[in-house]
Amino acid sequence: MPRRTKIIATIGPASDSEAMIKDLAEAGADVFRINLSHGSLDLGIERFRRVRTAEAALGRAVGILVDLPGPKVRAGQMPDEGVLLEDDGIVRLVPGSGESSRAVIPVDHEGLLTDLRPGDRVTFGDGAVVAEVEDRTADALLARVTHGGLLQGRPGVHIPSERLRMATPTAHDLRLLDGFVEEGVDMVGLSFVRSAHDVRRVGTEPHPRGPMIVAKIETRAAVENLDGIIEASGAVMVARGDLGAECPIEELPLLQKRILQRCITLGRPAITATQMLESMVHAPSPTRAEASDIANAVFDGTSAVMLSGETAIGHDPVLAVATMARIAQKADEAFDHGGWTERVHRISAEREPSVDDVVTNSMTDAAWRAAVESGAAAILCITRTGFTVRSIARFRPPMKILGFSTDPRTLRQLTLSWGAQPMELSGSFGHDTLVDRAIELARHEGQVRHGDLVAVLWGSTSYPGRATDSLRLMRI
Repeated sequence: MPRRTKIIATIGPASDSEAMIKDLAEAGADVFRINLSHGSLDLGIERFRRVRTAEAALGRAVGILVDLPGPKVRAGQMPDEGVLLEDDGIVRLVPGSGESSRAVIPVDHEGLLTDLRPGDRVTFGDGAVVAEVEDRTADALLARVTHGGLLQGRPGVHIPSERLRMATPTAHDLRLLDGFVEEGVDMVGLSFVRSAHDVRRVGTEPHPRGPMIVAKIETRAAVENLDGIIEASGAVMVARGDLGAECPIEELPLLQKRILQRCITLGRPAITATQMLESMVHAPSPTRAEASDIANAVFDGTSAVMLSGETAIGHDPVLAVATMARIAQKADEAFDHGGWTERVHRISAEREPSVDDVVTNSMTDAAWRAAVESGAAAILCITRTGFTVRSIARFRPPMKILGFSTDPRTLRQLTLSWGAQPMELSGSFGHDTLVDRAIELARHEGQVRHGDLVAVLWGSTSYPGRATDSLRLMRI
């Protein structure tokens, strides 16, 4: 059985050539992330086009996630050797973007002096350094270092989200997004989401005509408004770096589990991100804790796991992807399918879906049960938008999920869905011949063979909505 958990690889200086992108895909990357917190719009579009070129050479769907920076706050540039801040030292935080030193660190947030107050905690570089504001002067905040460390480059600065008076998405985000909408972007990551209103402010064409919005859960407000954000989004990312700075560290594993389970139960893919193989930025193998972290994310039900610095600036990006693929594959093989399905049904009973969702959810529930009880080799989903595939994937069935569509964007978005293997159909929707064409394609690609029993899901032309209303068990 192919690996079910998907892998996202971030493109950066170590991995942005077409040849490297192909190598990463062949090693196991399903989706490529373009992080717009670093580099210009032009550079991002260049990388986007390289992925598309590599996709054509690979001959299969490859997803692209364009990650908008959001109201990201960064420290001023550190010197080449970095800045070592020691425990109990005092550092001045000033508004601006100049060069940093041990004594003074500029922070590119105009409201720094008004938004923060004594007692607030400020973290740098995903928690590498922690400081507490002790005093405020006319031109600076005086902060005491409570956890020292080395800062390099332009590290992110985490300010408590309730103090950050910046809208999401920012005007800069929307300008960046316009450039990628013209390129036909598949998925867009939205940073520092607090509510469903933030997601709706993106203003692109609704999915599937527009990109899938991936809401990043990295604030306490987002956790409190979780269900509304999930309903308004196409997918969710557990961004553990900033989320870990917002809540006590001992709460983070439980929050991760809760977010993943609710997101997937509501029919949305969920991504686990941040420091999954951090040691492999420099080392040739991960720590035992990192291997366990990936496996536990899989057991928690994650749809995808993400690499950031490991592939963007790491010593061996291909090795990092291959290592993650091996760990995820082994965890997939040990996944508790039965226990997971019980949780899905329990959480699903708590919500009232739309009429179309009721039909599709009921059909996919029936398809999952029929496939398991009959020992089917695969579930074939014929879909316009990918909704049917995502609905069946929430049950984490033990057999293959083949997602057939005529829409290239839908196929690329399915690269994020757990267990889904995107397969391109030619022709138009609305005819039963699609079922025959899907089965023939699955046979041709070696996904099913003569004598296999399969479950086939599709939407008939007689149903007025967008729902999947047809299920058939067939012997190949």
